[in-house]
Amino acid sequence: MSITGIFAIEKWDFATSSVFTNLPEDELKMLTINMTEELYPKGQIIFREGAYPSGIFFIREGKVKKYKVDKHGREQILYVANTGELIGYHALLADERYPDAAATIENSKIAFIPKEDFLAVLNKSKQLSQRLLKALSHEFSVFANNIFLIGQKSVRERFAIQLVLMREKYKENFVPGMAVEINMSREDLASLVGTARENIVRILKDFKDEGILETKGRKIIIKDVGKLIRVANQ
Repeated sequence: MSITGIFAIEKWDFATSSVFTNLPEDELKMLTINMTEELYPKGQIIFREGAYPSGIFFIREGKVKKYKVDKHGREQILYVANTGELIGYHALLADERYPDAAATIENSKIAFIPKEDFLAVLNKSKQLSQRLLKALSHEFSVFANNIFLIGQKSVRERFAIQLVLMREKYKENFVPGMAVEINMSREDLASLVGTARENIVRILKDFKDEGILETKGRKIIIKDVGKLIRVANQ
């Protein structure tokens, strides 16, 4: 089932996947001339909070969590970035340390573009600078929506919203009627929602009893996304 028209996913999702699309050939060449690609196994840290950026990261394949860790070692996931998205460019543009950390949640292929090459193209390209400004403005709206989400919605509603978002991120070669498997640990889901693991396990059982989803090990398969959206009160 398509969620177009019944769930405003753009309110919750970043928009960096098209930043490099159709850039002039000379600008793309400048961006990629020193670009490297690396395979990151699941759970590998890409950058740590407080480190200085030396470039930006482009997710060729896979998924990456951006997160912060509190003084007690508890992790709070801020966002899950998907294939085609950029990460790590906020700190570089601000010439500051990373405000958060990033790690893979599945085996991923990630490209690295050195700081000097990225800034050289950014200074030259009006198109790239406009796209990044638009992406940053949109991300501000996404984070504002997330603050509202945490403050105004129940854990059940927040979890429902995140399951809809993760369903869209885990679509690969999707055709209507195809089952989409969300493959995330209960700990990561709890961190994303901002609750305890036990609450996630309990609500998953409720959703199974209500016919919304089924589970296979750690995998979650949404059977009725329309009902899930109604639970999310969207």
